[in-house]
Amino acid sequence: MPPIDAPLAGEVACVDLETTGGNALRDRIIEVGIVLMTGGRVVEEYSTLVNPGVRIPYAIQQFTGITEAMVADAPSFAQVSAEILERLEGRLFVAHNARFDYGFLRGEFRRLDRRFRAPVLCTVRLSRALTPGERGHNLDAVMARYGIECTARHRALGDAQVLAGLLRIAQERRPAAELDAIVAGLMQAPKLPPQLDPALVDELPEGPGAYLFHGEGDALLYVGKAKNIQSRVLSHFAGDRRSHKAMELSRLVRRIEWISTAGEFGALITEARLIKERRPLLNRRLRESPTLWTIRLGAQEDSPRASIEELDPETDDGEAYGMFRSRGDADRAVTGIVRDHGLCAKKLGLEAGEGSCVAHQLGNCRGACVGREPPLVHAIRVRLAFSRLKRRDWPFEGPIGIRERDWSGAEEIHVFDRWCYLGMAHPGVEPGGLRGRAMKFDADIYRILLGFLERPPRGTELVQFGMSLSDFAAPS
Repeated sequence: MPPIDAPLAGEVACVDLETTGGNALRDRIIEVGIVLMTGGRVVEEYSTLVNPGVRIPYAIQQFTGITEAMVADAPSFAQVSAEILERLEGRLFVAHNARFDYGFLRGEFRRLDRRFRAPVLCTVRLSRALTPGERGHNLDAVMARYGIECTARHRALGDAQVLAGLLRIAQERRPAAELDAIVAGLMQAPKLPPQLDPALVDELPEGPGAYLFHGEGDALLYVGKAKNIQSRVLSHFAGDRRSHKAMELSRLVRRIEWISTAGEFGALITEARLIKERRPLLNRRLRESPTLWTIRLGAQEDSPRASIEELDPETDDGEAYGMFRSRGDADRAVTGIVRDHGLCAKKLGLEAGEGSCVAHQLGNCRGACVGREPPLVHAIRVRLAFSRLKRRDWPFEGPIGIRERDWSGAEEIHVFDRWCYLGMAHPGVEPGGLRGRAMKFDADIYRILLGFLERPPRGTELVQFGMSLSDFAAPS
């Protein structure tokens, strides 16, 4: 391990990977390139193709020049893992966009039930520190800036050789003490609060899920969600976070636990469910409000009047517009719609008195209050303006499932019926057994599911539904 005050003077491994894609949970390594340095000099170069066990997308084949035929007879990562680990252990791990390469290697080793950890230096960050006035810091920009040649661009060993060249030039052009200080600053590891075990950093998963912060007496302080649990948890304690909540969490937290999910949708649902069920002390968003509020429009055909009332989602007659956590939120929504659509507050019953409404005097009302706009036209505009707030009808014949798979192929199926979350179903098993469960409408689950139906995220699949997803259109 290099001395912390002179990290580049010790054992260094410049690493580059080529992969089937950019997601360390789902994609796989197809080539590894490593350049080993000792005391600033290259002592060994290593490269190998890797059979990923999955298809290589055509765009990746074009970008790297690595075809499926080239890796067909290549060893798997498991077969070369020992020789890769032998070259990386005890060395400073150097890579361009190091989080990408480091995360992929950690993921591959984790699939083999092996733990890999190393001090990391990102050469993108190093380039920015060395030339803060320059704009470009990708590998091509670095090569052009320092006159570094590459024998095989977008191949693992060729790109790793560029990194070794950058380190050599940096050592030649910068005073050793200055360069060591820059590198040591870039290598500062994320820190947990002192009352937590530092080893927890390596235990935190680098995948999606929900995390829980506990305080004294195991009181639940906070629940969050993440695409990458490790990164998100550590970000709460980063030195540049000075919000009151971040400081309180850092001071109060005594234990961290997490629930890994197959994907981001499961993380959203898990977070919403945990916050409602467990009511953490420092969560405000998503905490269950004892009362929901809505906007209602009167039944008058040519002169509907707006009112704000309490909402019971279980008995909603379909004439409620919006679900709000407070009366004030509903009031602000009405004010915004009236303003944005040039509606008449007086015709809506929101202003009293004689004569025109205030907005008409300011030129923001079409004159329904003084007879310039026909009442029926105004009424139609009112209902159209508020229609975007109406709760959507359930567009399926029965329950549906949202299926997600993680990198290992493990599935989670979240089951819903009439916008209510029923629970998890096991793969290959009909969700009918969940239908008997008591259903409770949750406004946040409704919004999460509606967002999914309007824009399904990658890696998810809709199952057990009674109409085509393409038939589900978001309101205009």
